[in-house]
Amino acid sequence: MRKKLKIGMMITGHYTIPSPKDIIYAPMFIAKAVAEGLTKKGHKVYFFAPKGSKLKVTKIITGNLKPLHGISGRKDLKILSGKYVGPVERSKIYTLWDEYFVSLMYKTAIKENFDILHIHPADRALSLAMAFQKIPVVYTLHDPIYPWRAKVFEMFSSKNQYFVSISNAQRKPAPKLNYIATVYNGIDLKLFPFSKKAKDHLLFLGRLLPQKGPDVAVQAAIKAKQKLLIAGTPAHGEYWNKKIKPYLGKNIKYIGNIPYEKTYKYYGQAKALLCPIQWEEPFGLTFTEGMACGTPVITFRRGSAPEVIKNKKTGFVVEPFAKNGKVNISGFVEAIKKIGEIRREDCRKWVERKFSLEKMVDDYEKVFLKIASKRK
Repeated sequence: MRKKLKIGMMITGHYTIPSPKDIIYAPMFIAKAVAEGLTKKGHKVYFFAPKGSKLKVTKIITGNLKPLHGISGRKDLKILSGKYVGPVERSKIYTLWDEYFVSLMYKTAIKENFDILHIHPADRALSLAMAFQKIPVVYTLHDPIYPWRAKVFEMFSSKNQYFVSISNAQRKPAPKLNYIATVYNGIDLKLFPFSKKAKDHLLFLGRLLPQKGPDVAVQAAIKAKQKLLIAGTPAHGEYWNKKIKPYLGKNIKYIGNIPYEKTYKYYGQAKALLCPIQWEEPFGLTFTEGMACGTPVITFRRGSAPEVIKNKKTGFVVEPFAKNGKVNISGFVEAIKKIGEIRREDCRKWVERKFSLEKMVDDYEKVFLKIASKRK
């Protein structure tokens, strides 16, 4: 019989969980799914989150703290504005809001004898985790491990602190951390139904930032003589005005920011999802969401892409640079032309097998049980 664990969890004090509708914050979806999934399996999960949070867990502990951003819309609390609050002070406030919950977690964990703490903002919790080494702590790393972060993790390392990477590629900058497992992010397949037939256009869906490469998607679509729909934010600023806006027209259309619960419609209608990433993507939920709907993904061989996308089976993983050292747009164009070789059914089956919520929750349970067994 499996041991039933007592687990403390937190993601942030900035927003309620679930987050306000105008906030798309991927780690929030993951934290919610893991917490509710483990509760369903019989474990006691105590989630630390601001007032207004709602989860199907054993208990939500708010510490009577309000979220930094309001439940409806991004209306800042008065504490974030005023004569003496500049960018540095705002950063301190954000940090302290999370540290409050970390402190509350430890106080409760000692009193209630928690088996494990699962914390997503690792940076906020390292000092207390090092100080209270009797309590095992698991961090899920959602962001790239930049050199400064790798150094900080090394400074605060202790045997009770474990790291979960969300791809093997994410580990590259810091291979010697105390990793306990790689657990791929899972998605709720009910929210992303399979679409057997697509319309005659491509899709870019995501943040309209240089590292996501929407400008490359635009140029590739133009060269491939294909229609492209662009969805996401922000639709302003120098990057937007110079790299995307001038090319909008009959074949390249901006359709605004799509609410998360409606993204499946756009994924399912596209004959390919273009993700020309310009950075070392740690995971890429859009990859799995698109494939779940049956839509092949075309991306560059950077970060997690080769792990998440099965090249020539669920999409195409293109070499990122041409021989001249520039972005390999021609390679992207060639992949677009071959998109008919991909079976949409294979995309769906791949996600069902590798990236479902159930698979993710099972993998986290294995991690926690493994750590708990070491305490005996």
